[in-house]
Amino acid sequence: MTQKTMTRTRSTERSRYMEFAKLRSGAKYNLATSGVMNFPLADLPVKLEQLEINGPTTYGYQPLQERLAKKSGVAPECVVASQGTSMANHLALAALFEPGDEVLIEQPTYELILSAVRYLGAEIKRFPRRFENDFRVDPEELAKHVTSKTKLIVLCNLHNPSSALIDEETMRQVGEIAASAGARVLVDEVYMEAVWDRPWRSSFHLGGNFVATTSLTKAYGLSGLRCGWILAQPDLAERMWRLNDLFAATPAHPAELLSVIALDNLEKPAARARMLLEQNRKALNAFLDSRDDLEVFRPGKGTTVFPRLKQGSVSELFRLLQDKYETSIVPGEYFEMPQHFRIGIGGEPEMTAIALSRLAAALDELHS
Repeated sequence: MTQKTMTRTRSTERSRYMEFAKLRSGAKYNLATSGVMNFPLADLPVKLEQLEINGPTTYGYQPLQERLAKKSGVAPECVVASQGTSMANHLALAALFEPGDEVLIEQPTYELILSAVRYLGAEIKRFPRRFENDFRVDPEELAKHVTSKTKLIVLCNLHNPSSALIDEETMRQVGEIAASAGARVLVDEVYMEAVWDRPWRSSFHLGGNFVATTSLTKAYGLSGLRCGWILAQPDLAERMWRLNDLFAATPAHPAELLSVIALDNLEKPAARARMLLEQNRKALNAFLDSRDDLEVFRPGKGTTVFPRLKQGSVSELFRLLQDKYETSIVPGEYFEMPQHFRIGIGGEPEMTAIALSRLAAALDELHS
């Protein structure tokens, strides 16, 4: 990619998905969200006198660094705090390859990752996560797409949009494949925070070529805190801190203070999120059991599913839902699979149940 081409690409790059999420996804009955509904501030033990507008302007607020390190089971020097997972991903990507380097990304994936990698000037290659294989990562197939030019492999775990889990052994194999090419692996783990039924550890612990990103935004209903972080080896973490001076040099200190309080009391939003997802998954499974016009992989965990419409147009279904049923979904075109759509189950249970019933009515009308 020439400098002229890269400049033109950067000047016009945009995220179609984020534009959709901000401008077109809202509805009274919302199945377009990917995270758990907002956790109320009143349910955290916060007193006004605990907050200050201004705080230290250094590389990481020490109390927050200590808590993120403890939560992740790493040394504080391996933690880079960021403004949510999207900024964590952007910051990590900017530190992990140079313009023109080859980056291998799963397909389908979260659109903003693709947009960020394009913006940063990579040569993008893809490997498939197939619906017919429950969106699993197949290490043998992935290896066929790795070349001597590959600098980075990018994954989401849990997978966005399907919530498919990459087990630790598969992830270890991916790390070995990357290492054989001298590449690193970046894993967006924000949805792993919503795996409540088993203990898990970050892929960062699987080897020195792993970098992981996550946040409190999706699984805990704490999106407004923008509490994200990157796990990286200390030399890389130092590079990311310096790059962050170009992007978001000084965080909002009240958000840092509130994040510390949230991390000290994380069992409350975690318990609430688990209850919401368990209740909504029952309603989701009942809905899916009733449909013979959908094919779907049911992950049994996470905050989303990604069914395929057997016949008809998802775009038409989306318009019908918005115009007549006050209901929203995410069309699969934003995940490179236009015959699919994403359903989010992190909302209030009564609303979610009504939304699913309206989705059923719209599907019936679509096929009538």
